[in-house]
Amino acid sequence: MSTRKSGGFAIRSGQTVVFIGDSITDCGRRETARPFGQGYVQNIIDLIAARYPGRRIQFVNKGIGGQTTDELAARWADDVLAQEPDWVSIMIGINDVHRFLFHPDEVKVPPDRYRANYLQMLARTRRQTRAKLVLMDPFYASRETEADARRGLVLRWLPKYIGTVREMARKFKTVRVPLHDMFRRHLRHRSTEDLTSDAVHPTSAGHLLIAHEWLAAMGW
Repeated sequence: MSTRKSGGFAIRSGQTVVFIGDSITDCGRRETARPFGQGYVQNIIDLIAARYPGRRIQFVNKGIGGQTTDELAARWADDVLAQEPDWVSIMIGINDVHRFLFHPDEVKVPPDRYRANYLQMLARTRRQTRAKLVLMDPFYASRETEADARRGLVLRWLPKYIGTVREMARKFKTVRVPLHDMFRRHLRHRSTEDLTSDAVHPTSAGHLLIAHEWLAAMGW
């Protein structure tokens, strides 16, 4: 499935866009930066307003820090379907990877469980709404080359999770935003610290890059 929309910017006046995911989407939206957070979601909203000041678009941020697809699937009815969205944008996966690799005392989310959760959420959305979907690849901004190091393990396993997003984008004919590839390109020229605080949580520059990649995929 192509990552880019044709025919101009895809979101129209009167539509509702729901963003959902983990801390990268949350980014303080439940605390000091209500209601949209201070990350890529707010960047997207501001950039749309700057280019399309006449479009009346309702935005909803339902990111919650620390969550995996297990938690997303459990709150899907309330936080997504009940919003009656026209668009649903999903970025989830890095906590699934970390929990699988490094947290033996928590419920693990291996690649097959991640795929099952993702499939359930998308299938339910298609059955119960007419919303269009935007799937954002999980990413990890690191140059680590040692396969057995912590960051190396994440980079070794992450493609299995990204593969699910790619598969779901083809299956459901959605927009896909290839964020991991985008960060890899930028890491050729910039340090990890320029883009993220810990290979996961973006700096302001990292959030702006995510926003631009999302908007490009939507024909902005």
